[in-house]
Amino acid sequence: MIRALLLDRDDTISISDPTVYVEAARWLVQRYQQDPEEVLRVMQRHWADHFGTWWDLRTLEDERAFWQHYSEGLAERLGLDPQAGEELMARYPYTAFLKPVPGLRDLLISLRARGLKIGILSNTLPNIMPSLEALGIADLVDTALSSCALGVHKPAPEVFVLAAAQLGLPHQDILFIDDKQENVDAARSVGMVAHRINLHQREEGTLHEIGEVLDYLDIQPPTSAHVH
Repeated sequence: MIRALLLDRDDTISISDPTVYVEAARWLVQRYQQDPEEVLRVMQRHWADHFGTWWDLRTLEDERAFWQHYSEGLAERLGLDPQAGEELMARYPYTAFLKPVPGLRDLLISLRARGLKIGILSNTLPNIMPSLEALGIADLVDTALSSCALGVHKPAPEVFVLAAAQLGLPHQDILFIDDKQENVDAARSVGMVAHRINLHQREEGTLHEIGEVLDYLDIQPPTSAHVH
C-alpha cells in the first residue's frame, strides 16, 4: 500500500512562467531606460548560462553567494551598477518564475487527509522552502529535500534512499513522480513505485496532469488527520 507521495518540483508540480521575464524586463526598462528587447535577451541568456551551475552548492551561505554573483553578472551585462542587479533579484527572485500546476494544492490536501505523507525531492539549490512557499504548498509538505543540501543528485539511487529515510517509510510504500525517465528508473531500482509525468505533451505511458496520481494510489478511507 502506498503511504507517501514523493514529488519532483520542476515540470512536475510547477512550471516556469515566461511572462515573468517580460514583466521583469519591463520593470528594468522603466527604471533604468534600457532597450526592452535587449534587456529580455540578456536576462534569458544570463539564466541559461548559469542553469545547473549550482550543483556544488551545499549551504545557505553558498546559495547567497551564488545569487550575489548572479545579480552582479546580470547588472554588468546590462551595463548597470551592481545595485540594479540586487534590486531586480529582490523584486523578481527565481521563485517568482514558478507557478503551481492546476489542482496541486487540492490533491495534496486530499492525500494528507487520507493519511499519506507528502515529500518533495528536487535537483535544486540548498534552500528549497521558498519555492514551496511560492507554490502555496509549504504547509502541506512533510519532507522537502534539495539535492544540493543532500550532496547527491538524481538519478543517483542514494538520493532516493535518503528520501525514504526522511519519510520514515519502506521504499515500496512510496510513490515517486518525476518528469525525467532516468529519475523514475532510479527510484524503481531501490524499490519505490515510480511513474513519469509529461505536462507538455500527450505521451503513452505517462501522466499528463498531477491529479492523475490518484489512479496509482491504493487510498484508505479518510482518517481523523486534519490539514490546516
